[in-house]
Amino acid sequence: MVNPFESAQRQLHLAAKGGDFSNELIDRLSRAEREITVTIPLTMDDGSTRFFEGYRVQHSGLRGPYKGGIRFHPEADLDEVRALALWMTMKTAVADIAMGGGKGGVVVDPDILSSGELERLSRGFVRALYRNLGPEVDVPAPDVNTTPEIMSWMSDEYAKLTGDTSGASFTGKPVDQGGSEGRGAATGQGGYYVFEALKEKLNLPRSVSVAVQGMGNVGGNAARTFVSHGHKVVAMSDSKDAIYNEDGLDPEAVEKYKAEHRSLKGFPDVQMFTNAELLELSVDVLIPAALENQLTEENAERVQAKMVLELANGPTTPEADEILRKRGIKVVPDILANAGGVVVSTLEWEQNKKNEHWSEEVVLERLKETLIPQANVIYKNAEESGVTMRIVAFRLALKRLANALEKVV
Repeated sequence: MVNPFESAQRQLHLAAKGGDFSNELIDRLSRAEREITVTIPLTMDDGSTRFFEGYRVQHSGLRGPYKGGIRFHPEADLDEVRALALWMTMKTAVADIAMGGGKGGVVVDPDILSSGELERLSRGFVRALYRNLGPEVDVPAPDVNTTPEIMSWMSDEYAKLTGDTSGASFTGKPVDQGGSEGRGAATGQGGYYVFEALKEKLNLPRSVSVAVQGMGNVGGNAARTFVSHGHKVVAMSDSKDAIYNEDGLDPEAVEKYKAEHRSLKGFPDVQMFTNAELLELSVDVLIPAALENQLTEENAERVQAKMVLELANGPTTPEADEILRKRGIKVVPDILANAGGVVVSTLEWEQNKKNEHWSEEVVLERLKETLIPQANVIYKNAEESGVTMRIVAFRLALKRLANALEKVV
């Protein structure tokens, strides 16, 4: 199994080789500034107590408060959270927003918890960590298996413990509780803006065929966004199965069916595939929107997409990157493609601090204005230098982090 933190470090060092970056900077970014492991006691509905392990990795605060999601997943571990925190440092720098990089996780399958147990676990996470959080210190957000409701519980618990009622301690909250308009769709929408900026440059057709791996918030919103703009989503998958129809799927109908049946099995007029087979379909755009390490040296030779738009974090290993580069398949890296979530999270943080609430139109315009220039610069530099967009994006981030380090020292 590929260690995601080792992959993240390799990406960092590959990018650093071709640039004039100090050893101090690369050494700093090769490790986290702070790693916290906590044990969270949870009183179950039957009165028993179970203990869950949680993590918060604060990777770099050079450019601002640590920023990054919290995931609830049975396979979460410290190396995964370390990798995600490092990628978030790069992502906030690529987007050129005044935030650093962090990430959190709890080793739990939330599906086995009742609503009450889930709330108590969420509040317990904050009680274990609140001294290391705050609007000017570390601002968590949702990630895999965490929701606006969970963020509202966490934000409320933080307010009870500290007296800070600004709401700026957590982002991704429900809109009526200080959340931002456009936050739910932000990652998928941001990915679409990046796709639009690069579509003509990559000689893609006006209407593209798309395969989306993952039906969480990001994958679902991305599928709906592409279809709403006249593109054809031919394949979608959950964690167990994939479905395919060459004439296109209705993402809303697929999501409704999945919610009702808790499975994609039996969805009408489709071919059933595995997740692995979805990655190898002949489509214009492949969107990995699930977990890390989906495209590897084992399957990269069989990928047939013209563009890989990484809406998951770390879906492509360094070995797969090199294979895809040699085959002429453009990979739009996660630290650019899925930065929409952290951009709008930061806009939520700004609104909370100012006690303002902006319209969805204003938020999405700010998102668009943030990401499209970065996409154009990264693509242009990649074409001129002959290296991947990932390496160029990392180097752009490193330049901005180097500037921040100069101000510190």
